[in-house]
Amino acid sequence: MAAAHCRFSGQPLRHTFVDLGMSPLANAYLTAEQLNQAEKYYPLHAYVSEDTLLVQLEEFETPDNIFSDYAYFSSYSESWLKHAKDYTDMIVEKFGFNHTHQVIEIASNDGYLLKYFVEKGIPVLGIEPAANVAKVAQEKGIPSLIKFFGVQTAKELVLQGTQADLLIGNNVLAHVPNLNDFITGLQIILKPNGILTMEFPHVLQLIQQNQFDTIYHEHFSYFSFLTVEKIFAAHNLTIFDVEELPTHGGSLRIYAKQATAVQPVVQERVPNLKAKEIAAGLHLIETYVTFGEKVKETKRNLLTFLLTAKAEGKSIVGYGAPAKGNTLLNYCGIGKDFIDYTVDINPHKQGLFLPGTHIAIYHPEKIRETKPDYVLILPWNLKEEIMEQMAYITEWGGKFVVPIPEVQVYSSPVSQLMVTV
Repeated sequence: MAAAHCRFSGQPLRHTFVDLGMSPLANAYLTAEQLNQAEKYYPLHAYVSEDTLLVQLEEFETPDNIFSDYAYFSSYSESWLKHAKDYTDMIVEKFGFNHTHQVIEIASNDGYLLKYFVEKGIPVLGIEPAANVAKVAQEKGIPSLIKFFGVQTAKELVLQGTQADLLIGNNVLAHVPNLNDFITGLQIILKPNGILTMEFPHVLQLIQQNQFDTIYHEHFSYFSFLTVEKIFAAHNLTIFDVEELPTHGGSLRIYAKQATAVQPVVQERVPNLKAKEIAAGLHLIETYVTFGEKVKETKRNLLTFLLTAKAEGKSIVGYGAPAKGNTLLNYCGIGKDFIDYTVDINPHKQGLFLPGTHIAIYHPEKIRETKPDYVLILPWNLKEEIMEQMAYITEWGGKFVVPIPEVQVYSSPVSQLMVTV
């Protein structure tokens, strides 16, 4: 097979970040009829580029196959909706957006965010490639264009007289196989004095918190601030501010403007974060290539816990059917022999089966019916929200298990912590 190349610089990729073996697409949930059919598996091998230090996967499946019919709906997480509303209130107050401005969101999903701008009377446009998800937004009265975003879509919109005063992209940058086309598109559709904000998982947290399960085929790239600043600058976009957020296990929210725009001026958080990343070694290839050993240790510890629990006759079920959970289960080889079933609040996933492991997905009420000893929380980034919702498992002595950054057992919501193995 030909050598992989960096999707930003084009340089050959020679260094492994982590090799998670072969895995199915993390969002390729199965129907009962598909369980006896062959599944496609692809290498889940993340590399780091020597020249840009961009962590990335090779592209094995086209975005069309991955995203055209998508199982992830943003509106099923209360904490994520609160995050979206808080962002809307903050950005409107900070930059004074009103009914005379145009807000455009790339990968607008089911309208979870844009609805808060609509409530304020601010014109919006969502751009979302997954037709099934965009349809939900359209039914809420949120204008949504069913398209992939890049140079072509940006030019078409500009020709129609549509440009963004505020351009938003939450958790989309990692999903883009052609970074240069995507970011050039951002630069084209942003007004001369427009503001761009993007949120994406921070590779510093991925490394420090051992979040290897956030690596899956739908995520093509993983960014440090040092790398993302370099990439945006190459496309005439200047990052003038940045926030560190707790979402998705630790994310960055960057604020960018056209390189030609005088305002806003670059804030102190930009050099401060660069200094923090350099102190953590994110400017050195060595920091990246040693990550794989930590991952192997986590796998061994999780399997040790599960083997011990099963040997003691304990029952274990999952909570959630997130993409990250599918990476974790497939890499660790955890199937129905360990996990009886999983549950998910998203009705679009209920009645389906997890890719690779074929674990059944039920409504959360199933947990109350079967009274398991342990509930393994797969979307660990929402552990507080989930433990609160499921606090009743303590009635029969049930405990929560959180696998990342290390195996932790909770006998009640976010208290009485016991680190296992």
